[in-house]
Amino acid sequence: MNVKRFGVSLEEGFLTELDRLVEKHGFPNRSQAIRFLIKKFSVEDEWEGNEEVAGAIVFVYDHHKRELQTRSMDIQHGFHDLILSVQHVHLDHSNCL
Repeated sequence: MNVKRFGVSLEEGFLTELDRLVEKHGFPNRSQAIRFLIKKFSVEDEWEGNEEVAGAIVFVYDHHKRELQTRSMDIQHGFHDLILSVQHVHLDHSNCL
């Protein structure tokens, strides 16, 4: 790895916050903390640029409360272009996932 040195000017409050991060995360020095922050920001910035995402919503409910199933089905139909799949799992006599 080819390491380059450069100077950084920070207001005192930012320097205090940087030192707090060094201590909190156990970095050996400020340079490691700055490296971590750059990488963290870079990854978050890349995530924000990616437009295709996937997710899952998981909930446990009492299947005797029928209005929950009806409301859930209404939501599914209202967002049919986004909700690709629904799975129903029986956990016990009263609870479903």
